[in-house]
Parts: sequence; structure tokens; C-alpha cells
Amino acid sequence: MEAQFDDPILIKRYIKGDERALEALINRHNQRISSFIYSKVNDRGITEDIFQDTFIKVIRTLKKGTYSEEGKFLPWVMRIAHNLIIDHFRKNRRMPMYQGSDSFNIFSVMGDEKLNIEGQLIKDQIDSDLTLLIDELPPDQREVLVMRIYKDMSFKEISENTGVSINTALGRMRYALINLRKVISENDIILTN
Repeated sequence: MEAQFDDPILIKRYIKGDERALEALINRHNQRISSFIYSKVNDRGITEDIFQDTFIKVIRTLKKGTYSEEGKFLPWVMRIAHNLIIDHFRKNRRMPMYQGSDSFNIFSVMGDEKLNIEGQLIKDQIDSDLTLLIDELPPDQREVLVMRIYKDMSFKEISENTGVSINTALGRMRYALINLRKVISENDIILTN
């Protein structure tokens, strides 16, 4: 029943005492947040711990009444999870990043491990922020941008795959970049380290 309500409504209902509203929020975003955490720590147990700690922080903030990012619940929760992941790595600094990976690469543990981990986390945060921004684009612009940047397709290939002319594909890409720049500047988002 709760699944039909938007995040801001569920948040308001939870703050008023409806526990099922929180359950609906967790169920709605569970997969995305868990996958994000797991992609950084590569360990199911640690993922569970960080996921639970994330929602403990979410609950505390909501109960205190200090949550104010209406309509941006998921990016806010992702930031909390990301900060907890960084805390985890700071506490376990001796733990090399290659643990749990099938392909051991000596270069991944050479050099200043702390800088490598923090550099990677910054890069991952930028990627994660960018993914959330791209998700906000209109579907036709998002499709062209993903094909061009993430799948490295030519505009000719994009045109063939989407059934639109090359000019239309180019136009959609242009508008996607304009919209991204607008959102980035309006929200003072910093996408560099």
C-alpha cells in the first residue's frame, strides 16, 4: 500500500509515527543502497553493517526533525552511506582494497595505500553523484548520454540504435550536457577532487 506514495509523503508519515512508512522507504531503496555499499567494500557482512548504520542515522535525523532535503531522499541517504564507508576505511586503514577481489593486482597495493583508497573513494563519489544527476535527465537525453559516454558509441551507432537521425542524437546529447551543467551550477555540486 505504501509503495504508491512518493518519498516526501512517506517521510512525513514516518515523522508523524507511521513505522510502515519507513519500512516502505527502506524496501524501495534497499537494492540501490546495498549495491552501492557492496561495490565499495566487497563484503556482505560489512555491507549489512554499513546499511544498518546508514538507516540508524536516517532515523535519528528524521526523528530529530532536522531533515530538510525534500525530494532528494535517495542522494541524501547515499551521502550518509558514502561517509560511513569512508569511516570504515579510515578505521581499518591496514585493510588493503584488493581483499575479496578475484583478480589480484600487485599495483593496487603499491604506493601510498591511504591516498589510493581516498582517491578512489573521491572518484567513486563523483561517479555516484554523476549517476544520480544523469538519472534526473529526460529519458531520451539520458539514453543518448549513456550510449555516448558509458558505452563509447558513435553518434552513427546511437542513431541506428535509437531510430533517430544523427542530428537528433547530437541535439539530445547537447541538451543533456546543458541540463547537467545547469543542475550542477544550481546546486553548487563539485565534481572534481
